[in-house]
Amino acid sequence: MIYFATVLMLLFNSALQMVDPNDLKDGDDRFAAMDYAAAAAKYDAALQASPNSAEALWRLSRVYVCMGEVAAADDAEALHRKGEKYARLAVLADEKNPSAHTWLAAALGNLTNFTSDNKAKILMSRDVVSECLRAIELNPKDDVAYSILGSFYRAMGNIGWLEKRLAATFIESLPDGSYAESETMLKKAIALAPRAVRHRYELGLLYLDMNRKADAKKVFADMQSLQPQLRSDRDRLAKIKDLLPTLN
Repeated sequence: MIYFATVLMLLFNSALQMVDPNDLKDGDDRFAAMDYAAAAAKYDAALQASPNSAEALWRLSRVYVCMGEVAAADDAEALHRKGEKYARLAVLADEKNPSAHTWLAAALGNLTNFTSDNKAKILMSRDVVSECLRAIELNPKDDVAYSILGSFYRAMGNIGWLEKRLAATFIESLPDGSYAESETMLKKAIALAPRAVRHRYELGLLYLDMNRKADAKKVFADMQSLQPQLRSDRDRLAKIKDLLPTLN
């Protein structure tokens, strides 16, 4: 009888700890509407009910990263650090949750812009790559992970051979990456999510770096029919509007 009562109590406590799917859905609806504060409140409510929910944790990471991307400079770092915190907690809660790894990579990638310590930047960059690769291993259809990896490889392609050698000599070896790898990753992201503004925008920037202006112009022109899915997409679409006339 005591054993049976104990099992019932454990089941009851477990039920109390379950995340409310409605809170997640409501949060996702608010996120899709780009009402990030309301989305965060819904996800936080879900987390209060289930403090170890990887699903609530990675969503909080995503919303804080997206807030940080459009925040004033004085606020952006703190928001990205919140994004990193929640993503790390999501990975601890469920290491096999691909979105936890994806948004940890996103937060770390953005945080590299807020440190002047080159060694720290390189170590963070390594983590960005490893987290993206882990996300893709767990979910080969994770378009965001491919897109982040594509952006990272583009950045590596912009670093000269001599700079890489100096980094390896005096700091740490940089992760590998090239324009060709960037193009492959970004095209995979676009194939998985054709309406995502970020993926095409990053591919257009890559083509500019490669001096493939005609290809960049086509990518940017095709983007004009896309609708923003993130607040940061509004800035991207505004930038290509200014860029297009310069690519004649």
